[in-house]
Amino acid sequence: MRVLFVTYAAKSHFYPMVPLAWALRSAGHEVRVASQPELAPVVTGAGLTAVSVGRDHQLWRSVNRFLGKRFAEVDPAAHEAVRGTRILPFDLAENAPERLGWDHLHTMYDNLVRTWYKLVNNTMVDELAEFAGWWKPDLVVWEPNSYAGAIAAKLCGAAHGRLLSGMDIFGVTRDRYRELLEKRPPGERADPLAEWLDARIGKHGGRFTEDLTVGQFTIDQLPDTLRMTAGLRYLRMRFLPYNGQAVVPSWLRREPDRPRVALTLGVTAGEHFGGHALGVQELVDSLADLDIELVATVGEPELRNRLRVPANTTVVPSVPLHALLPGCAAAVHHAGFGTLCTTLYYGVPPLSVPERFDEPPFAGRIADRGAGLALPMAGATGDRVRELVARLLSEPSFRQGAQRVRDELLALPAPAELVPDLEKVVAENSERMDFR
Repeated sequence: MRVLFVTYAAKSHFYPMVPLAWALRSAGHEVRVASQPELAPVVTGAGLTAVSVGRDHQLWRSVNRFLGKRFAEVDPAAHEAVRGTRILPFDLAENAPERLGWDHLHTMYDNLVRTWYKLVNNTMVDELAEFAGWWKPDLVVWEPNSYAGAIAAKLCGAAHGRLLSGMDIFGVTRDRYRELLEKRPPGERADPLAEWLDARIGKHGGRFTEDLTVGQFTIDQLPDTLRMTAGLRYLRMRFLPYNGQAVVPSWLRREPDRPRVALTLGVTAGEHFGGHALGVQELVDSLADLDIELVATVGEPELRNRLRVPANTTVVPSVPLHALLPGCAAAVHHAGFGTLCTTLYYGVPPLSVPERFDEPPFAGRIADRGAGLALPMAGATGDRVRELVARLLSEPSFRQGAQRVRDELLALPAPAELVPDLEKVVAENSERMDFR
């Protein structure tokens, strides 16, 4: 069968797709990855075939307008909202969805469509639909914010579903929104997401159906400890680490003579959100007197050049986490999806210092499970980080907890084991199409 993966140009959204794309290719299926031109070198660097569609999106340029010092002084609330990407209170969505009211959710959808979905999808949706009509994929797997993939699949008759790279916050909130929508008076049932999708697919002769918002199925890579689910059809798959093109440095091929600790705050915040609230210098200074070997990844060249590096610290621009973490006793990170799951894949207890998106609930769940510790970025200090890292290293219960979550993760089907299920999804869709 022919399988088309779709994501807007963002490495952190593409990387979680790679193991499944490899599995499908290895099983003999044809695979293509469609995105804006900017992502094409990243796709081909993963050994996959890229399809460039449309123009590069302007999301990050739009975000940067709100991150400058001048804007922070003029409108500090808006500056902080953009910097922290406070889209929705995750704790309410998970624990008390009934408290998410109509006004809040309607405003959220209106803002998301205007400031995110249109920006990352509109520049590629028409050419993507054209490509899908020509190539005729049997299956389209799309990143949850890349609705262009759902539109293209619907127009060409392909089966389609989302591949999550985080908690299913948008599936959960969509369930709640539809519940509230049905209770609204007939003349007050605005649905910004449905209206936008209907307009986009309508240009090509299609019409809106609800599967355009959440897919016909959803592939979830999270272990039970970390999941957030809606009333949808989920296919489970084991997370496998993929960190992009990587070379294992020679110094990493030796066993550390004292506990090795990884420090990484990811690349998204540094590249697109003006860095982190807690500085790397403060972090490495706070850990300088611990009897550890600290490996800190610092992406920005200017920061690396002016960083004071303690004797127990190695600073690198990047290092493959799947090579670094197996030899680590602990890790300090932001609890981003890829970093957190890679840490847990190797049973390494983390100190999570979360700031945005679903990082805070990820961090909270790991701490509640006894698999690590959490310290919100906004309240973090070097002294507090040092204290918690020392606990991770001295209390065996945290590694035991991390190993339990690792066992949950490894019990899920590998990507290759999911391939037959996807073949069945395609067969079911073909039967429906024949019936019509």
